[in-house]
Amino acid sequence: MARDENAEAVGIAALVDGEDGCAELKRMFVSDAARGRGVARALIRRIEEDAAARGIRRIVLETGDLHDAAQALYFTCGYSPIAQFGQYVGEPHSVCFAKQLS
Repeated sequence: MARDENAEAVGIAALVDGEDGCAELKRMFVSDAARGRGVARALIRRIEEDAAARGIRRIVLETGDLHDAAQALYFTCGYSPIAQFGQYVGEPHSVCFAKQLS
């Protein structure tokens, strides 16, 4: 969870462990008031640091095909498009991404 200077929650993200050193980034959200302030990037960096410390080598995620800002964020954070996976296979509006952690 990300908090502002008043300790108010302004963003959340969760990581769900999967199999074979892979985890899924889920529930990524930043409040409208906090957008454009680097909150999403900070959440992603923290998720990736925590994942690497736990031995996770790959993060996957799903977003919607109309979420242009989210897709641009994931691209600039080093995520690449992948085929739909898991519960998203066959979903017409799902776009999936992945990133290998070093």
